[in-house]
Amino acid sequence: MSINLHNLKKKIIKICTNAKEGHIPSALSILDIVWVLYDKILKIDSQNLEDPSRDYFILSKGHASLALYVVLIEKGFLNDEILENFGKFNSILGGHPSRNKVPGVEASTGSLGHGLPIAVGLALGLKIKQMNNRVFVMVGDGEANEGTVWEAALLAAHHKLSNLCCIVDYNHSTDRALLVGDLVSKFQSFGWEALTVDGHNQEEILKVLSVRPSSKPLAIVAETIKGKGFKIMENNPAWHHKFPTEEELKILLEE
Repeated sequence: MSINLHNLKKKIIKICTNAKEGHIPSALSILDIVWVLYDKILKIDSQNLEDPSRDYFILSKGHASLALYVVLIEKGFLNDEILENFGKFNSILGGHPSRNKVPGVEASTGSLGHGLPIAVGLALGLKIKQMNNRVFVMVGDGEANEGTVWEAALLAAHHKLSNLCCIVDYNHSTDRALLVGDLVSKFQSFGWEALTVDGHNQEEILKVLSVRPSSKPLAIVAETIKGKGFKIMENNPAWHHKFPTEEELKILLEE
C-alpha cells in the first residue's frame, strides 16, 4: 500500500496541537517503522482481532501513541473521525494506548520498561503452545536504562525465543543524560541476534524485520531522528512535550 507518510506526520502535529496532548517528536521518530510493521510484516486482520494465529505488536514507549493510532486508522482498525477526540475526556485515544479501549492495541503501556517483559511472556507462551506467531515490541533508547528491559532480555535469550523481535527507537534523546552506548553489542552479549538499521529507510526496515533467527531473539537497533521531517523540531529537546504556536504550526505544515 503506497502512502505519503509525511502527510500522516502533519496529521499527528495537527491533532496534538488541537488536543494540547501527546509527544510529537517521539511519534515522528517511529512512524516509518510502525508503518512497515502493519503494512508489510504483521499477520493481523483488522476484522478478526482475536485470531489466535495473529502476530503481536506492543508499543512499549506508549507516549508515542499517535504514530500507532494514525497507522491503525490507515489500516482499517479505527475510524478516522475518532482521532479528533484524541486526549479529550472520555476519548478512547489517550496519550498512552489502552488495550481495553483501542481495537488493535495488544497491551496498555506508558510506564516505561514494561513492554519487553510483556512481550517475553507472550512469546514464551506461544512457544510452549508450539505456535508460529511472532511478537514485536518497540522500546525507546531512554527506556533501555530500565533494569526490567535487561532482565527480560536475559529471560528471552535463556528460552531461545526466536519468535520475539525487540525494536529499539534509538533517537539519542537521552544521550545528554545517561548514555546507553552500543546497544547492538549489549544485546549480543545477552545472547540475542542484533542488527542495526536506518529507522527512516523503509526498504532497510522491511529487510531486517523479515529476519527470523533459528534459536535466538532478535534485537533491531533503529537509528532515528526525533521530530523527523521538520527542521525546527528535529533533535530539539524543547519539543519533547511542546505544542506549536499558530506561527510555528504554519511553518511546520508548509514543510
